[in-house]
Amino acid sequence: MTERQHPDVAEAIHGELRLHDPAVQLSRPLAEALFDPEFTEVGASGRRWTYEEMLAALPELHGGEDGPPIVAEAFAGTVLAAGLVHLTYETVIDGRRARRSSLWRRDTTGTLRLYYHQGTPVPDGTPQP
Repeated sequence: MTERQHPDVAEAIHGELRLHDPAVQLSRPLAEALFDPEFTEVGASGRRWTYEEMLAALPELHGGEDGPPIVAEAFAGTVLAAGLVHLTYETVIDGRRARRSSLWRRDTTGTLRLYYHQGTPVPDGTPQP
């Protein structure tokens, strides 16, 4: 965490990185703790995902346990309001780059959880951040 980074932004980044961890992807209870029950996603493929669809697919997403690692970089975050964080970053999965945007919101128990996520493919030849 940098000196200027808000603690909520650091918490959201930590949550994103946990979601990229195969141990979390393979454990429904660990994943459930990170997703807001009202979660939705528009993936880099264009597919729309609900909370239940994502939890069901997560163990096999991107090739499952033996799939390529998810490399996440260039995180930036902003606190939009109390308990609401917007993150942007890029991923590389098996050579495919995507720009990502996430909204994390704090629930009634005080836990920051992923509420919305969108991935957009980066065209080949686009400079890195």
